[in-house]
Amino acid sequence: MPKHRWVRPHCNKSMAKSKHSKRFRAALEKVDGSKTYALSDAIAVLKTLPAPKFDQTVTLSFRLGVDPKQSDQMVRGTCPLPHGSGKVVRVLVFAEGAAAEAARAAGAEHVGFKDLIQKCQEGFSDFDVAVATPVTEDTAKAVREVKAGRVEFKLDKNGNVAVVAGKFSFDPQQLAENCTAVINAVVRSRPPAAKGRFVENVTIAATMSPGLAVDASPYLKN
Repeated sequence: MPKHRWVRPHCNKSMAKSKHSKRFRAALEKVDGSKTYALSDAIAVLKTLPAPKFDQTVTLSFRLGVDPKQSDQMVRGTCPLPHGSGKVVRVLVFAEGAAAEAARAAGAEHVGFKDLIQKCQEGFSDFDVAVATPVTEDTAKAVREVKAGRVEFKLDKNGNVAVVAGKFSFDPQQLAENCTAVINAVVRSRPPAAKGRFVENVTIAATMSPGLAVDASPYLKN
């Protein structure tokens, strides 16, 4: 199985000093690049880092021990976040009849079938998530879950997965519970064909911050 070189965003401080902003460099000085933090400690450090004026997105990034070139080692899934993602999600639903009415009642912004399919084929993209009745029978439940903060994840071509875990403005407990849900969801997504160590490392970061390595061992089954 081919291995890909993984460099933590916070490992090379000299490079960061030459390429990043003064705020990022100040944040980098507060991060121990040689340390793997317990999740709660990583969040505590993250919350002390200098932040921009906008509410940053907090993301967990995973390096997984799978071969992305093998179809039987694909990793993908969804995760409902206990405290939501902090993002307003615009939902489009392909449905008719009762399913369409249920989707509208649940708050979907765009609902339709043939007309909506054609509109999308013509370039319409003013939505974040699409739900289709052939995929889910309960459109209302799907819409509510997405709007409440259900996030999706998928393995990229380098064997990495990045998952939104909330906003910087969330309190530490909310971030910890969201991150725990994300880690557990990724661990459960392990394909049967995966061999050896599945989660090689986990990093938490905000939009404009360096990453902190997180100890994922408490969440691993094997």
